[in-house]
Amino acid sequence: MNLTKKDIFKQRFYSKIILLSTIVILYGISSVISGFQNGMAFSSIPAGIFWLLQKFIPTQNALQYFPEILDSALKTVLLAITSTMISAIFALFLVIIGSNSTGINIFTKIITKVIASFFRNMPIVAWSLILVFSFKQSQFTGFLALFLITFGHLTRAFSETIDDVTGDVIEALKSVGASYFQIIFCGVIPSISSQLLSWLLFFIETGVRESTLVGILTGTGIGFTFSLYYKSFRYDAAGLVILVVTVIVVGVEMLSNKLRSELM
Repeated sequence: MNLTKKDIFKQRFYSKIILLSTIVILYGISSVISGFQNGMAFSSIPAGIFWLLQKFIPTQNALQYFPEILDSALKTVLLAITSTMISAIFALFLVIIGSNSTGINIFTKIITKVIASFFRNMPIVAWSLILVFSFKQSQFTGFLALFLITFGHLTRAFSETIDDVTGDVIEALKSVGASYFQIIFCGVIPSISSQLLSWLLFFIETGVRESTLVGILTGTGIGFTFSLYYKSFRYDAAGLVILVVTVIVVGVEMLSNKLRSELM
């Protein structure tokens, strides 16, 4: 059956109408079940935006807190970099002995997948709260929360990179009688070095963003500074924190994108 352009257009139009209607119906059912008051919620948006603009604009008085904010921001960035670098070392070791291409045996492969799935799928908020109860509020608690979640994501990313890139390299080295360590250090790692660095930069960028939330929960870094100012009603200083965090995140993202584009 040959369809004309008009028939194809009608099919696409009706499909979009059905999809849109389904979304609206599901939204309505969810609102009724959850008791969400749409009118009150949407009518309060302008007042909320006005309050934010009124309270969180940094003032001249807020500038006195700038050195403290900058110091906390620097510690936050260093915490993100450190946790990412250390998690990358552990992730690379685990992936080498447990990926499909370079795994030692079926046991190490299964263990690697289970570990990566467990640490990756646990939300960072959950990790932070669990670790706060165990280690109290400290820099180490914030580091550990970032380390665990980044370790899970990097293990998955490194494993897929090795399996996708190094298949032919491994086969070629095996055919000439190379040992396991020669395959790893002379074939696998050189072949994926640019991809590993790209993933590393990406998760440093992600870590800088997440470390703000982790800091609020674990009492460290720029997140704790924001929480302190907010709870003490120094909204202008809290607004300055938001501005500094935004500048840092955008700067790190631009630098990361630039370096990753040169690596690829």
